[in-house]
Amino acid sequence: MSEKTHWKQLVNLDYIGAYSLQGQDLTVEIVKVEVKRVKGENGKEEDCTVASLKGQKPFIVNRTNAKIITKIHGSPYIEDWEGKKITLYPTTTKVAGETVECLRVRPIAPKQETFDSEIAADEAKLRECKTLNELKDTFQNLRHRSDTKIIAVKDELKAVLR
Repeated sequence: MSEKTHWKQLVNLDYIGAYSLQGQDLTVEIVKVEVKRVKGENGKEEDCTVASLKGQKPFIVNRTNAKIITKIHGSPYIEDWEGKKITLYPTTTKVAGETVECLRVRPIAPKQETFDSEIAADEAKLRECKTLNELKDTFQNLRHRSDTKIIAVKDELKAVLR
């Protein structure tokens, strides 16, 4: 099965978005949270709270998601969020009367085993591939295709498959 490319993946190369999740939840680990200057789709720059995520593109943390992270991890301090896991999911919200896609944080803390089992499942799917084309198609459909471990497995298999 071939995966289609959402047009926002070509425009928003630097940050994870709802379009990145292909309708599925994604459990991620927060590495660091800081304020960064971010250029919006309209070209305007503004200071945003940005969470660096292990093995994924950074996540722009809005007020709604910051409140949820505070609730599930018990601290409003961004330094305390480092090393914590959150589950992102795609949904929609109203902005200026228009319904738009957005990312939200699930209001419950994910279990470590869930994250580890998702990575293991993606790795197993890659290792089942018999051809380069199958590897390419499978990789594009993985939930954790940006994870460094998954990328390493893909690169390892690319070297041996034909």
